[in-house]
Order: sequence, then C-alpha cells, then structure tokens
Amino acid sequence: MEYDYEVIDGSGRTVTGQLEAESPADVVRALSRDGHTVVNVSERMPSALPTFQRRLRPVELVVAFHELATLLESGVALGDAILAQGRGTYHPVLAKAFAGIGRDLMRGLSFLEALRASGLPLPDYVYQLVEAGELSGRLPQSLREAVDQLEYDQRVATDIKSALVYPAVLVASGIAVVLLVFIVVVPEFANLLEEADDLHFLSEAVLRSGVWFNDNTWLLAGILAGVALIVAALLRRRSVRQRIVDGVARMPVVGAWFTETDTAKWASVMSAMLSARVELMDALVLAARGVRISRRKAMLDGAIGDVRGGSALSAALEKQSALTPTGYNLVRVGEQSGQLAQMMRALATLYESNSARRMKRVVALIEPLAILLIGGALGTIMIGLILAITNANAVA
Repeated sequence: MEYDYEVIDGSGRTVTGQLEAESPADVVRALSRDGHTVVNVSERMPSALPTFQRRLRPVELVVAFHELATLLESGVALGDAILAQGRGTYHPVLAKAFAGIGRDLMRGLSFLEALRASGLPLPDYVYQLVEAGELSGRLPQSLREAVDQLEYDQRVATDIKSALVYPAVLVASGIAVVLLVFIVVVPEFANLLEEADDLHFLSEAVLRSGVWFNDNTWLLAGILAGVALIVAALLRRRSVRQRIVDGVARMPVVGAWFTETDTAKWASVMSAMLSARVELMDALVLAARGVRISRRKAMLDGAIGDVRGGSALSAALEKQSALTPTGYNLVRVGEQSGQLAQMMRALATLYESNSARRMKRVVALIEPLAILLIGGALGTIMIGLILAITNANAVA
C-alpha cells in the first residue's frame, strides 16, 4: 500500500513524498530511522475524484465520534484513534477532516485546536466539552458526553421529522389533487358557461377558475417555482428563520410543544456540561446559545446575570419564570445535594416526555384539520359543478 508522508529533515526543511509499506506505523518507523521528524502519514488517495459528493449527514458525524469515543475509552492513544478514524470512515468530508486533525496533532496542536480547524459542523458545546476533557485529563469521558448529547439532538430532530412526515404528505397530496381537479376535470365542463345563462355564483367561480388554470398552466408552474425560490432564499437568512421560530412559539398548541422541546435541549446540554466538570457560568452561557426561541433566550440570559450577581441558579430561574415549579424544585434539590448534573438530566427527561406528549397532540390536530380543509375544497368544487349541471339541465 502506498502512503503520502510529510517530514522535517535534519536541516529543518519540510519534505514530502510517497512510500510503499504495510501500514502507517511501518512508514513512521522507516522515516524515523533516517533521522526525520514525521509530521503526517496518510494513505495515498486516487487522483481521480468523483464529480458529485453527497452531503455529510448528521448521523454519520455522530457515528464517527461515537467510534472515536469508544476507541479512547478502550485505551487507544488519541493519535492512533484519529488515524484509524481517518482510514475507516466512508464519507470523504470525514476522512479529510480526520486526516487534518491527525496532521495538526503531529505538529503539536491540542485536540481542541485541531478539531476547530477541521471545519466539521459541530455544535459549540462539543468544543467546550473537549476543552474541559483536556484540562481535566478526562478526554474520553468528556467526548462520550458530547456524543451522548449529539445523539440526543439527533433523536429529537428525527422524532420531529417523523411526526410531521404524514401530515406533510397529506397536505401536499391534497393540494396536488385540488390543482389536478382544476386543471383536468373542471375544464371539461367549461361549455356550461355558454349553455347556461344564469349560473350560480359558486358554479361560475369554479368553472372560470378551472378554465384559467387550464389556460395558464405554465404560468402557474412558473409562479409556484418562483415562490419556492423566494422562500428558499428567505429561509437562508438567519433573521427570517428566527422570526419564524418566534412566531411558532407564540402559537396556542404548537408553541407549548416547541417551548418544551427547547427547554429539554437546554437542560440536556447543562447536564452534559456539568458532568464534564465545566464551570457553572460557562455551562449556562453555552447552553443558552443553543436556545432557539428569543423570549426564552432572554429569560435565560437574565438568569445568567442574576447568577453572576450571586443568586442561586434555582432562584434566578424562578425569578425569570424560565421553568415550571417542578423544574425549580429539581434544580434546588440538585444545588443542595451537589447533584446538579443528575437533576438537570432528570429535568431534560421530564421536558422531553412532556414534549413527546404535546407532539402527539399537535400531530393528532393537524391530520383532521388537513382532511377537513382538503375535503372542503374538493366538496366546494363538486358542489359548483353539480349546480352548473343542474342549471344547464333546467335551462334545456
């Protein structure tokens, strides 16, 4: 097998090249015997690169770091674990990132610095947990906390997407059916506009709409495509996404579900931070960054200010009305017993359970509403057609 290497020779110059060997360790031994300082060894990649590269999925990122944490917990050295991940991962982005981390570690950078330079799409709390693990000498445990939190975020996102798949398909198919009826079925009855002199208002509206849809199909398709492009462009803006999130949080039923999901994530990050022995203030600041609802973020920022001023965390949260009475009691018990990380985990579990129940209610509410709206639209069209036919027969 051929490997690319980068070394520093006796005169301090950086030298690169290729070498045939059975493993990277053999390359390092061979180069070290010649008096070189090995900076990087990586398996030689084919020169032809694919023209298309699929996007890195979050689950692949979680799996890669889960394997890395397992290797470190098993006693494998960090450099060897990074090298193994670079060779064993299947996505090119991950392979490139781990190869870069390995090079940076050989140059003397810390794992935190190498991880930041890799460009992987990781949340801020991962870097904080890695930093805490390096400072305390508990990197495997801290990395495991980060992986558990990544898995939690992934599970919540998957649950939400899975719950909304059926309502989304139902609404999309209903809209498609209504458009199909307007474009294909209704124009077949367009002759009734000339045959009947005094059509009912509903019948005339349905028939003329169907004729317009049939005559302007491509214009309608262009309008829909333009609207989709505009919406996609707007959603790329962080301010627009934030307004949508805040608007959803103010809705009667969906808002409570969204708020409890956000609070559960905050409590889960707090638990991971405190379990990794991160300072309370740092944990509060970092966990607040992940809160998506502006109103709740303002509450937590106010609580952070109160804690910084000397208040207890439970009192500060209660002053800002950031949690429920049960949440305040859990935090208070954690402060008094010194088990705040465990109480935060219990709080996250509590809010996650409440969020799951509210999610089921929201889904149960969306389905009948979608059916009623789609059925009402189709019923209106059918009634208009029947009235037009009846009117035409009466005239005849």
